[in-house]
Amino acid sequence: MEEFKEEEIESILYIGREVSVYKIPPLKKNEGHRAQEWGDLGNPLWKGRLRIIERSSGVAIQFEDPTTGELFAKADYDPAKPSVEAVLDSSRYFVVRVEDNGRRAYIGMGFLERADSFDFNVALQDYTKRWRARMNPTEAQSDQPSPHVPAGPKKDYTLKEGQTFSISIPGRSKPTSTLTSSGPNLLGGSSGSSGLSSGGGGIPALLPPPPSAPRRR
Repeated sequence: MEEFKEEEIESILYIGREVSVYKIPPLKKNEGHRAQEWGDLGNPLWKGRLRIIERSSGVAIQFEDPTTGELFAKADYDPAKPSVEAVLDSSRYFVVRVEDNGRRAYIGMGFLERADSFDFNVALQDYTKRWRARMNPTEAQSDQPSPHVPAGPKKDYTLKEGQTFSISIPGRSKPTSTLTSSGPNLLGGSSGSSGLSSGGGGIPALLPPPPSAPRRR
């Protein structure tokens, strides 16, 4: 019986329809790369397609001919020691470390639009996050409680049998004073005076009778 070898599954993380490759000068000491030092950016060394491909063995950045698919250069991407570096003077150009049979070289790469370079960056960042989660599963944040939820035991705010509560509605005038007593009032408090109040809405206080007129003899 013929044995079939299982094919390796490939996942395309990003496709750049047109990228330019440049020959770059050696990096100056303690300085980063600058695209303006690469010469005429309108006359690249090579033009073609770029694909980021994820396999079980890792991720690779491949520069290919858009028609034939012929491989021009390849760079294995390892988040522990990234092979892609952004230049200092533009968001559309990068330096890529490529390897071929043990030989290593650095090439310049540029996109036509900033949106393409942004998508390229996002694809590498997303893979880096997944790689870190796989390498350090204990550091995953998904199972941790939200920092916006206060810690501590939950409180029970339900009303027990016989309990009531009052609501104060803004804008409504308070009722005028009425007859009070020394006992507890309707809200559960106690009044400190007794007798009749002299407020405008209550019963007015009684005036004493006028003195009697003297009798005539």
